Amino acid sequence: MTGRRPSDGPPPWRRPAPVRLTPGRRPASMPPRRTGGSGKGGKGGKGGWGWLRPVLGLCMIAVLAVSAWLVGIARDLPDIDSLDLNPPRTGGVVFLDHDGRVVARRLAAQGASVRVEDLPDYLIDAVLAVEDRRFYSHWGVDPVGLARAAVANLRAGRVVQGGSTITQQLAKNLFLTPDRTFVRKVQELMLAIQLEWRFSKDDILSLYLDRVYFGAGAWGVEAAAQRYFGRSAREVNLGEAALLAGLLKAPSRYSPASDLNRAGARATVVLDLMRQTGRITEAERIAAAETPVRVSRGFSSPGAQYFVDWIADEARRLAGDDPRDILVHTTLDVSAQRAAESALNAVLADPDRNRGATEGALVALAPDGAIRAMTGGRDYARSPFNRAVLARRQPGSAFKTFVYTAAFEGGLTPDDVREDSPVSIGGWSPGNYGGRYLGPVRLETAFARSANSVAVRVSEETGRAYVAQLARRLGVESPLRLDPSLALGSFEVTPLELGGAYLPFANGGYRAEPYAISRIETVDGDVLYQRAAPAPRLVLDARTLNSMRMMMETVVREGTGRAAAVPGRVTGGKTGTTNGFRDAWFAGYAGALTAVIWVGNDDFTPMAEAVGGGPPALIFRDFMLNAPVEPEPASVLMAAAAEPDPEPEPEPAPAPRERRDPIAALLSRLGGN
Repeated sequence: MTGRRPSDGPPPWRRPAPVRLTPGRRPASMPPRRTGGSGKGGKGGKGGWGWLRPVLGLCMIAVLAVSAWLVGIARDLPDIDSLDLNPPRTGGVVFLDHDGRVVARRLAAQGASVRVEDLPDYLIDAVLAVEDRRFYSHWGVDPVGLARAAVANLRAGRVVQGGSTITQQLAKNLFLTPDRTFVRKVQELMLAIQLEWRFSKDDILSLYLDRVYFGAGAWGVEAAAQRYFGRSAREVNLGEAALLAGLLKAPSRYSPASDLNRAGARATVVLDLMRQTGRITEAERIAAAETPVRVSRGFSSPGAQYFVDWIADEARRLAGDDPRDILVHTTLDVSAQRAAESALNAVLADPDRNRGATEGALVALAPDGAIRAMTGGRDYARSPFNRAVLARRQPGSAFKTFVYTAAFEGGLTPDDVREDSPVSIGGWSPGNYGGRYLGPVRLETAFARSANSVAVRVSEETGRAYVAQLARRLGVESPLRLDPSLALGSFEVTPLELGGAYLPFANGGYRAEPYAISRIETVDGDVLYQRAAPAPRLVLDARTLNSMRMMMETVVREGTGRAAAVPGRVTGGKTGTTNGFRDAWFAGYAGALTAVIWVGNDDFTPMAEAVGGGPPALIFRDFMLNAPVEPEPASVLMAAAAEPDPEPEPEPAPAPRERRDPIAALLSRLGGN
């Protein structure tokens, strides 16, 4: 009989019966529940794994939450299957001045599609060297590139590198907004992976090169090669390929149309990267760096880009959906445009003449409203904001021209006398510049010296509503507040708007809307648009016109605008300065050409006591001396012959003439048209 080992335990018939548990009760035979301690293996015991269950639960919840969030984002992603690999193309545009000279060439904003296999190998190598060296090995996202960028950014303490692949950039360009948010970045990553799954590497690179911006209005490598070098991207050499690739980092900054030296330096960096990555040899790098890159001139002058930007969309709208290349005949005069840019830059670059002004704008108009010159700032490459048509600034005393015009329609004359002394209207007390007052003074002198108190008195006497009505009749379209400060130009206008309102004083009293496009035709000669000249609309009678021309010419001859005098030319105008020296203007004419100049600072900071008779008047004079002389319109000569300037009164301070009712004068004038 075989005996049992002690370790076998008691025989089955001597083992205790199983314990049946009753809810809520614990049998006495069960050991007490552990609540802690250092034993091994128990719940919560030292070295136990009981803590893992809640951690795993939390992780599972987090995974489910992130997954749900990603699913929500994925639902909002665009459908990449809707991507058009060959979008419709628009034709190129050549802008001509009023004499047929080229102002600017803008070839198709997006050139013909090109495939990677059609482009030179070194062009592809240049792009990959600067944008995505592991393009053909990653799956849309490059962890190595992301890690390298993160390290560089941490070392610099700011963002100095990006880790986006070409596929990510394509996803962003095609489908996403430029917002820099975490959600947008996640969407970019998801779209990049989808693109890699849907298209081949060559397809993705072809799409990228076909859609990326290269500056100067050129989208796609083909349009860029045509814009900068005048030939297809298939034909560029190594140096030109490096220049194109260098544009991708900052198209506006490195554009050769803005700064050829900077673009060349950037191209040299690209060549160095190509050599470092083994894509070219040292001999090829040296040869390319030593070969001059000739960039085709896209604009007649740098500042013409303001003008072309302003009219480009309108030209396309007027031309309709015609996909052919078109010629846009504009009103610009290339010679006048160059004179405008030279005058503006010469004064603003001179600390002795700019008086703290860092920016400016100039608009010049022919008698019928044709824009002969427009410069919206000092440097288009640095700031493409067109101040000539977009900057809204207070005109200051340049608005007094409309105050006195309304008063003369109401019966006053330049010889009438008003008191130049402190005035207060409803608690508002404007002062003269420098606190100087002239006492009893003729209106012509008050206008020439820009006496604020007299202008306010004349405005109140004439009626603010009538002054505002007159300004609108001549072309001021901005909202006008009918308060006492209206006389001093306390509202805002643009230089182009003010220039249009000054035209009647130079063209014989006719309203003329500024315009820039006269005709659009295809290169085959098919006319797509022809401007119809509107019927002349007389807005100033001869007596009022002659009185105002005499007043404006006195401003230049012996008043605040003496610096604007143009030798050998009949010159008239009005200066304008706002409170705190934040804006300075000169608006006027030399012969038949009208020009408005504004100077100031974009952030509205005060200048160093710059006034309208300072930098703006100097710019006006320099411009008029070098701009072509605009032919005198027959309307000016006819108006002058119809009613000659009145003989001056012999007394130095004549008594004021009887003032006519302005409404009656307006009705009488309208009835005579």
